[in-house]
Amino acid sequence: MTAEHPAQTIPYPGSEEQMAQQPRDEMRDYRGSGLLEGQVALVTGGDSGIGRAVCVAFAKEGADVAIAYLDEDEDARKTAELVEAAGRRAVVIPGDLSEHRHRAEVVEKTVAELGRLDILVNNAAFQSPVDKVEDLTHEQFQRTFATNIEATFFVTQAALAHMKEGSAVINTASITGLQGHKTLLDYSATKGAIITLTYSLAQALVDRNIRVNAVAPGPVWTPLIPATMDEEQVKGFGTDTPMGRAAQPDEIAPSYVFFASNRLSSYYSGEVLAPVGGQTMPG
Repeated sequence: MTAEHPAQTIPYPGSEEQMAQQPRDEMRDYRGSGLLEGQVALVTGGDSGIGRAVCVAFAKEGADVAIAYLDEDEDARKTAELVEAAGRRAVVIPGDLSEHRHRAEVVEKTVAELGRLDILVNNAAFQSPVDKVEDLTHEQFQRTFATNIEATFFVTQAALAHMKEGSAVINTASITGLQGHKTLLDYSATKGAIITLTYSLAQALVDRNIRVNAVAPGPVWTPLIPATMDEEQVKGFGTDTPMGRAAQPDEIAPSYVFFASNRLSSYYSGEVLAPVGGQTMPG
């Protein structure tokens, strides 16, 4: 069954309140089982969408959560309220991860406020489609790489000073990093780089018993979609998947729980899990 979305655009970076059809990202039906009891997670891009769903799922599994985000204050406060409603502590950390100084700041504030750092989710991202190759500016190219791949590496680098054996790093990649995308040239390139970086970090950190994995979703209905695509693209978003629809963030977050939990994935590192709506991926 094909499911279309309302034809709508909203200002970047997008807020859930502005969306005519809001995502399911509160994990309302999710029941935790103590998989992350007593741990602390830092989730970048944690204000809404996949990030919010991951924050709430982690909280329901027993983790305190630091929520790093750009400037969507209202969305971030709501995510914090959902974490606290699950009985865990939440810290909100606004700022631009394309700025190098802020990458270490989010880690230091997490540890200062919550006492430790066990799980890092590098989820923050920037995308802006272009109609032609010639339309991709140097400024946009640099911004995409700074936000998506540089921040992933340097936040991880800063986090390592605080991560002990058994810690986990989870990077958000994308199906575009596996297949490419004709209008998301720079975004796809960063997502491919994130996959390769995941492989490399897993090898580099295996002796420290720090696991590094990635989730590479197909289309997911989040504020980033109407904030970066035109109305017709938004309307048809995800309808080309075998399932005929985009995923909801609630459907993606359990992949992050799996990689965060040593009980579930202690023998997994350097893996890419691709929830892509029924499409068969090579390899």
